[in-house]
Amino acid sequence: MRDNFLVTRRRLLQWSGGLLAAAAFRPRDAAAAEVVSDVMARLSTYMSGAAALTLPDAVVEKTKHLILDTLAAMISGSELPPGRFAIQFARTYGGEKVATVAASMVVCGPIEAALANGMLAHSDETDDTHPPSQSHPGCAAVPAALAVGEKFGIDGTRFLRAVTLGYDIGPRVTATLGKLQYMVESHRSTHGISGTFCAAASAGCAAGLTAQQMRWLLSYTAQQTSGLASWQRDTDHIEKAFDFGGMPSRNGVTSALLVQAGGTGVDDVLSGADNFFQAFVPKNDPTMVIDKLGERFEITRTDIKKWTVGAPIQAPLDALDTLLKRNHFEPAQVKQVVVRVATDEATIVNNREIPDICLQHLFAVMLIDKTVSFKSAHDTPRMKDPAVLRERAKVQLVGDEALERLMPQRTAIVEVTLVDGKTFSERVGTVRGTAANPMTREDVIAKARDLIVPVLGAATSQKLIDTVFDIENVKNVRDLRPLLQR
Repeated sequence: MRDNFLVTRRRLLQWSGGLLAAAAFRPRDAAAAEVVSDVMARLSTYMSGAAALTLPDAVVEKTKHLILDTLAAMISGSELPPGRFAIQFARTYGGEKVATVAASMVVCGPIEAALANGMLAHSDETDDTHPPSQSHPGCAAVPAALAVGEKFGIDGTRFLRAVTLGYDIGPRVTATLGKLQYMVESHRSTHGISGTFCAAASAGCAAGLTAQQMRWLLSYTAQQTSGLASWQRDTDHIEKAFDFGGMPSRNGVTSALLVQAGGTGVDDVLSGADNFFQAFVPKNDPTMVIDKLGERFEITRTDIKKWTVGAPIQAPLDALDTLLKRNHFEPAQVKQVVVRVATDEATIVNNREIPDICLQHLFAVMLIDKTVSFKSAHDTPRMKDPAVLRERAKVQLVGDEALERLMPQRTAIVEVTLVDGKTFSERVGTVRGTAANPMTREDVIAKARDLIVPVLGAATSQKLIDTVFDIENVKNVRDLRPLLQR
């Protein structure tokens, strides 16, 4: 019986091997065509046509704002530990000299540059945020478009459209999955997932992929989809920079370059056996990934941070800033400060070890300094300053269920009680820089100058700003290199 089993098994393996060998050498167009779902057909067609899509003026303007804001985050991030680490990593494992690493003289391979620039862009909490999807699109989309754009020498218009496309695809994926609630329940990071699809779309557009190639790009991207919510335990922000920006940028660029080099893949990873949605189990209808695609541009729903701190702290700082300017009280006069934010948001910023995402610390800094600057938000030694600790002890953070129900609108209520019994209160629901209360071009430029000038100097900073707002006349994105290098 055992001999018969061995013979049968041997023959089965031989037959299987023959079939596999035959399949391996079968021309792709002779193989049985895979059925492509309507969702995938519409998504891949839109992605392949994005490079030639004429965008509304408001979308073009907002994209320029976010390109500049992300480049500023990359440049200022070079002064922080995650950025310094990323530059050194790229210098050590550089590869072919193709793409620029911001705020350095490093020129390396596009995959390495995307990883480094992604980490630079999220070296702190300066970069943008997209509340409807619980993601940071810019730190993935811009580095990916820049790296692949430099490789293929694309012009400024294509670069801008590639960035816009990244914002349209990545956030739709994690909005479909279920954003913050999905992250809490699945322990997967929406930031890593969204960023990977952002970067892939931007890189694919920069590489000029066809609709068929975009389908393969999405399949390679689905295979690389990664990221755990454990980033919340990172106390140095280096792994967090990798999770939010470096890893997604690297993954997306890898997908695009594999397909551009001739790699083929599954025609529809969004449907059929073992598809992406079966694996990731979205909380919403999967057709959300193409909802109003080409009509609603997600870049217009992306927030630029007025304060260079974590997104959940933006509204609270706005509220305290208003109270200070209106009532002119000093730290010694303050008895207690109660801050109410959404419950899930409170868990992200409650007594964190990192200064720019620790609400209590930043409130103490603002009480003393009357503002929060980029420098003060990243002054880690100051977290042990007795004067700061004295004010920090007065700050009470409360997770509010009623405010949680208002998400993705981040609303804060700040109540200040003075020693003499006087009480002041301020509620902020549309913080400056949000879609409902956007920053002007002048606001964005002022923030960019504050971040770029200390690193690159005033003259180079101004030329970079001018070039971004005239990006349509840039013949080759490689021309940005001398404006980004230190």
